[in-house]
Amino acid sequence: MNRTQPLVLGIESSCDETGVGIVRGTTLLTNTVSSSMEEHVRFGGVIPEIASRAHLDAFVPTLHEALAEADVSLADLDAIAVTSGPGLAGALMVGVCAAKALAVATGKPLYAINHLVAHVGVGLLEQGAATPPDALPENMGALLVSGGHTEILRIRSITDDVELLGSTIDDAAGEAYDKVARLLGLGYPGGPAIDRLARTGNAKAIRFPRGLTQPKYMGTAEEPGPHRYDWSFSGLKTAVARCVEQFEARGETVPVADIAAAFQEAVVDVITSKAVLACREQGITEVLLGGGVAANSRLRQLTEQRCAAAGIRLTVPPLSLCTDNGAMVAALGAQLVMAGVEPSGIGFAPDSSMPVTTVST
Repeated sequence: MNRTQPLVLGIESSCDETGVGIVRGTTLLTNTVSSSMEEHVRFGGVIPEIASRAHLDAFVPTLHEALAEADVSLADLDAIAVTSGPGLAGALMVGVCAAKALAVATGKPLYAINHLVAHVGVGLLEQGAATPPDALPENMGALLVSGGHTEILRIRSITDDVELLGSTIDDAAGEAYDKVARLLGLGYPGGPAIDRLARTGNAKAIRFPRGLTQPKYMGTAEEPGPHRYDWSFSGLKTAVARCVEQFEARGETVPVADIAAAFQEAVVDVITSKAVLACREQGITEVLLGGGVAANSRLRQLTEQRCAAAGIRLTVPPLSLCTDNGAMVAALGAQLVMAGVEPSGIGFAPDSSMPVTTVST
């Protein structure tokens, strides 16, 4: 096996994207994605059974397309990596079974990896960093913002030492976007719709609450409160619902663009302020932004502004690599190979609630 520039195929099927990516070391060769999102739109959210069946239909064509685009064969691979968690149980099972079948058929080593840490790994891939993972600085962190997760991490080693500093205690940011979009009649997925509409609204027209920012939750640097680095978005969602009801009760036109802009500002304000606070107090000076909501224009803008003001170096993947994809899985798999981590074998099972501190199984 080539451990300096390994050729790794990554498989991602944790939600509604069937992703197959191929990397060589830290160089991206292909990122092929088949999404079943259109099949879920009429339901207003992802239906696990539909997603699983879509993965079954899409996997083989997506694999062939990826191999052709990268101009490699299965025999050329050094390793295969697959998302084993967290995610939808049925969807994970499709990807894991496909990866195991490929590993058995080709005799290639198989790595079962954490979908969330993979969002960080793709940031390293885009940097083209040839630095071995053990040499990553101890002052590196990651802000993950997605449909199911909102977390701030310290990364001492992307292959075996990830620490959770703070997370959402209820809805993730992406879930809040989808629920508020439904309240505003904007359809699914909510994130892109609210992001577009917010550009035409006045974010200062309405002041929505910032969850877990009261002193009893924050505490001080010397005596941190119980949720100093944590987020909560369920109260914000409720506040938007009450706001819409009040306009309707008065017989007034609901200012959808203003509400979208004010809601979005509340989300990105509290995410970025708490993330930067955690980084400053924990000595983190380099941050990777990842997850599907990292594609949000206002989140990218405000994170960049606040990180720059705090002297924190920010890395943000291109839009195509923010949402779930196989390239991020391959990127983390390559890091594991280069670090000399032993493969997982085929005896593992998918884990829909895998903690972010477990990089691989």
